[in-house]
Amino acid sequence: MSVINKMMSLLGLSDEEVHYKPTESQEAAVEEEINPQFYPRKGATVVNLHTQKQVRLVLCEGKEFDDTQTIADHLRARRPVVMNLHKAPYEVAVRILDFIAGTTYALGGRMEKLGQNVFLCAPENVEILGEITEIAMAELIESSQVEHTKQTGR
Repeated sequence: MSVINKMMSLLGLSDEEVHYKPTESQEAAVEEEINPQFYPRKGATVVNLHTQKQVRLVLCEGKEFDDTQTIADHLRARRPVVMNLHKAPYEVAVRILDFIAGTTYALGGRMEKLGQNVFLCAPENVEILGEITEIAMAELIESSQVEHTKQTGR
């Protein structure tokens, strides 16, 4: 060891080297513990199993066609959206529904009717389980048509 190394070790600026030689039984135990078949190969993909994050559901009340951009942005960000179109005039509600249905389809999502003028738009990362029965849907469509007839007088 040189004089400089001794000075540095006295000042605590250098690491002291510790020489350790394992015994033969320790080497054998280490070799048994290390099994190369459990280590990933070079270039192997490592997947984090804790990737599930909290999903937020967005509630939107579309009143005019300009609201579709905000709804579409939420869908693009992979957030499910519940649209309430009660306050929108019938013609505007149809335009909003057509636009968002196209956006949902283009993103590989799914759209479900929850009630009269209330729709759930879910992107591909959200699974929708269950369905509203056909009888309930028929009643909703019929009441929607009656309401439309009252509004337009046709």
